[in-house]
Amino acid sequence: MFSRPNRRGMGRRLFLGGAGVALGLPLFESLLGGQAKAQDAQPRRILAYYIPCGIHMPAWRPSTEGTSYTLPPILAPLANVKSKVNVISGLANFPARPDGPGDHASGTGAFLTVAHPYKTAGADIQNGISMDQVAANHLKDLTRIPSMQLGIDGGNGVGDCDSGYSCAYARNISWSSATQPLPKVTSPGVVFDQLFQGFDPQTTAEEKARRLAYRKNILDYVQDDTKTLQSKLGSADRVKLDQYLTAVHDLQGQIDKLATGPSCDPIDKPADPGDIVAHATIMNELMTLAFQCDATRVITFMLANAGSNRSYEFLGVSGGHHEISHHQSIQANFDRLLTIDTWEGQMFAELLARLDAVTDIDCNTLPDNSLAFFSSEITDGNAHNHDDMPILLAGRGGGDITSGRHVVFPGDPSVAKLFLTMLQNVGVATEDFGDASGALTI
Repeated sequence: MFSRPNRRGMGRRLFLGGAGVALGLPLFESLLGGQAKAQDAQPRRILAYYIPCGIHMPAWRPSTEGTSYTLPPILAPLANVKSKVNVISGLANFPARPDGPGDHASGTGAFLTVAHPYKTAGADIQNGISMDQVAANHLKDLTRIPSMQLGIDGGNGVGDCDSGYSCAYARNISWSSATQPLPKVTSPGVVFDQLFQGFDPQTTAEEKARRLAYRKNILDYVQDDTKTLQSKLGSADRVKLDQYLTAVHDLQGQIDKLATGPSCDPIDKPADPGDIVAHATIMNELMTLAFQCDATRVITFMLANAGSNRSYEFLGVSGGHHEISHHQSIQANFDRLLTIDTWEGQMFAELLARLDAVTDIDCNTLPDNSLAFFSSEITDGNAHNHDDMPILLAGRGGGDITSGRHVVFPGDPSVAKLFLTMLQNVGVATEDFGDASGALTI
């Protein structure tokens, strides 16, 4: 076992090592010194989760406020984690409104920036820094990875993706500056390498193949160090270590199965390649592990790109999501949207359940010390409106947030005020973000 200083000279993070492999570990209270305990006694984290094409609002919005509300159909999958989620109504993202058509790209560009994306399909993009990157700039000295940008659908950031709006707006929600979107990683294997093996973009295909051919299971490499570490931990931390290593082992097996699947003769390019359920599930597990081992404290995730026209045949829904979202008040479209939106809620609920099963350093669970924002680029897919946005705020932010409620804000306050609440919760000393000043009290 060893503690490896990061590029800023910090030696706080513990690793298991052997045969050229370093495995980052969770925080163990029984091994932390006094100064580290003060710094990490209650680590704060931020997650932003994006879904496309808005929500069927009549099946989303609870009919009553407060703690006694009934979960509407789309939010029914949250039943087991309801106590740690707030449904937020009434917030607006008016800077997301486009110049002419282009609500999907403009809304996605402004999803976390609450800035007005400049309408262009060229290189002269202009937006704003996103909330997650303000948080990452503040928290970057505490973890090995300042932030992670993840998603399901790829695609580059150039060209016209929506009525004259650049693909940079449609395919990214994280912006390090007004002109620099941060592309997301969609490969579970690449994310796994970032978390557990280091990531070298210069590695050749031959080197990667050689490493895969000769690599033993990561846990085999670190078996001796694991035994040494276990003898130094308290009983609670030994349980935590065992849970963590079991999760890593199971996840590696899933990814290896996907990478070594059967080889088939070429067919025409499918409209929807891959298994989105397995993909989203593995990404949920990777995000949980990223927080569990404290590799990062800031994550953004896109379940699809802006205006996605994915077909959900596996749910028994025919037709593309974007087309269905233009429902024209037709009941058959409402029914199909209900099915799609409920599945999206299910994926988020699964992530929260995974996070809630992990014990943090202060003996609470990960959501107790985190804040997760869930929403879309627009409210209703047919109206393309940007007021009364569909928003979930999961987590308790270290106890600063009272969860388990439906909270309604009158007067169309900006979603930027909610982002200020989240930023202040992780320690960012600011009263201004996006188009707003002053945080919300939740």
